[in-house]
Amino acid sequence: MKLIKIQVLEFKELSLTWESGEERNFPLKYLRKYCPCATCEQDRSEWSKTYIPIFLQNQITISEIQPVGNYAFNIIWNDGHRTGIYEHEKLRLIEKERIELL
Repeated sequence: MKLIKIQVLEFKELSLTWESGEERNFPLKYLRKYCPCATCEQDRSEWSKTYIPIFLQNQITISEIQPVGNYAFNIIWNDGHRTGIYEHEKLRLIEKERIELL
């Protein structure tokens, strides 16, 4: 399914709109916590299940969003972190997991 709109809402959430009209909002803290880059994946594998990361404001503020082909986008965070490529389909799976955890 094609992603047609990406919008940052009140510096707190990322809103994604799909071609079907479906819209999903992702808290920026959540997107940063689940950054898909190799470094963050490694960090998460070392965290205990009860670990709750605390981010500074510049770590959860988006500086720029760049498309990666037609399948993903890269978030450049205000603290300079820029290696995570967020695949559209993976975001749909993350959103499903997030809803199940709430």
